[in-house]
Amino acid sequence: MSISKHATQHKQAFDEPLWWGLFSAGGICFAVFLPAVILFIAVLLPLGLLPAEALSYERASTLLFSVPGFLFVGAVVCLPLFHAAHRLRHGMFDISVGNDALNKKLMYGGAALLSIVALGIVVTGFLR
Repeated sequence: MSISKHATQHKQAFDEPLWWGLFSAGGICFAVFLPAVILFIAVLLPLGLLPAEALSYERASTLLFSVPGFLFVGAVVCLPLFHAAHRLRHGMFDISVGNDALNKKLMYGGAALLSIVALGIVVTGFLR
């Protein structure tokens, strides 16, 4: 009886390194790329420190709907989504909200779905 109880308590999670890796990559993107994007779009451009044509609609859409734009959206949108999902999942686990297996599916599934939507928009624009 104690062997089966001990075995169920220490079930190995083989996918945890994947989620921790995405959490780490998303954290780096949050810390490095997002502040740069905010600096350029929300500070320098409105203050007139960048030329207005630097981010004109034509130039921005050309840059976004390309392979570098795909990578940019992956780094600035998708990886931070997995970072946030991991934080939410472990936060909910720490305060004992819900079932961890269900929370895991909801958090990472939501991040994956939103990532597919974001990258799908880029690919759709790229193919037009």
